[in-house]
Amino acid sequence: MNIHGKDIKIFAGNSNKDLAVSIAECLGLPLGKSEIGMFSDGEISVSIGESVRGSDVFVVQSTSSPVNRHLMELLLMIDAFRRASAGRITAVIPYYGYARQDRKNKARDPISAKLVADLICKAGADRVLTMDLHAAQIQGFFDVPVDHMLGMPILAAYYEKKIAEEKDKDFIVVSPDLGSVTRARTFAERLGLPLAIVDKRRPRANVSEVMNIIGEVRDKDVIILDDMIDTAGTLCNGAKAIKEAGARSVVAGATHAVLSGPALERLENSVLEEVVLLDTIRLPEEKKISCIKTLSVAPVLAEAIARIYSDKPVSTLFV
Repeated sequence: MNIHGKDIKIFAGNSNKDLAVSIAECLGLPLGKSEIGMFSDGEISVSIGESVRGSDVFVVQSTSSPVNRHLMELLLMIDAFRRASAGRITAVIPYYGYARQDRKNKARDPISAKLVADLICKAGADRVLTMDLHAAQIQGFFDVPVDHMLGMPILAAYYEKKIAEEKDKDFIVVSPDLGSVTRARTFAERLGLPLAIVDKRRPRANVSEVMNIIGEVRDKDVIILDDMIDTAGTLCNGAKAIKEAGARSVVAGATHAVLSGPALERLENSVLEEVVLLDTIRLPEEKKISCIKTLSVAPVLAEAIARIYSDKPVSTLFV
């Protein structure tokens, strides 16, 4: 691949090296040589082991847990490539951390998503490739072009096959909360399925949430769709309410497997029969519980990288 008269190189931070290797394999390229370590006082050290002068560099790094360390790795790698005269630097961030504070909810709140975007741009990134931002408007926080990929088509392809194979089931898509309705509606329309919504309400302080199901789920096989699973509280409570409303079965799909705190215990003890997650965040062996199934985003990100490199539109990947 040599469209611009310069080569393309894929590098990886420590957050999700397996995904970076898969992306490089999809492109028929070796993973770039680099070493990321840590000094005795906790400072991160970065060393690039090959020339990147004039190269189109793509650095793959999710800012997942430990978030601060992985974010700093990304910033230092971008800075190293810029100082080594890379032709263009694209930060490939399958999971963009610090995205949940995208506005001021209280008078003295930070807007973390904007600050992190500024840091990435200041470090020297010329472009950002990411997937399923927690809020789509975060694209506007960057001063460089952002290609915002969606995990929904990957999940939709999986469930299309599942629906075709399990013809005896009566599927319906459910949004776990009001904030996810647009994503769930698009997903439902793509699959040709009806939509229901879990409406969470807390009547007053210190009173448990009341779950209302908007739509009919009785005797249905439910697919809950969300962008991420963090502590899994919302998902598991919603699944329980759906089951209590008469659903025959409940499964879930999400892009980002944050899975922090009590998430795994909650999933194991929930009514969910299957949870399908994408590999934007590395899932260590100890988190691979029986109900979790993982799909790879490597082919989609590899195709996006190839299109960015050859100046072809990325939007056609969603058609």
